[in-house]
Amino acid sequence: MSYMLLIVEPPGQRQERGREAGQADYDRMLVYTKSLKTRGVLVATNSLKSAGTRLAIRGGKRTVVDGPFTEAKELVGGFFLLNVQTRDEALVFAGECPAAEWATVEVREIGPCYE
Repeated sequence: MSYMLLIVEPPGQRQERGREAGQADYDRMLVYTKSLKTRGVLVATNSLKSAGTRLAIRGGKRTVVDGPFTEAKELVGGFFLLNVQTRDEALVFAGECPAAEWATVEVREIGPCYE
């Protein structure tokens, strides 16, 4: 089964943390990533920039809005896609993630939209 760990951060947190502390946290995340690879559960991972673009089509009309989005209460700062046997196993790996100390690690099973 595949599970995605989404790193959900408060907006502005990266800037508040500062470069030195941010680099130290990033280094911890690299060690965590290496651990997932070594244990053979990591499928993919990446960090995401805070700004993005939103696209919507309503009534045939296309709307594109560039971020950052000041109304956002949180942002997805990155993800880990894991191949594990159970949700409980995914939760164990989520609990090992250093980002759980400054962000929320949301665990989602990969699957069809409609079952």
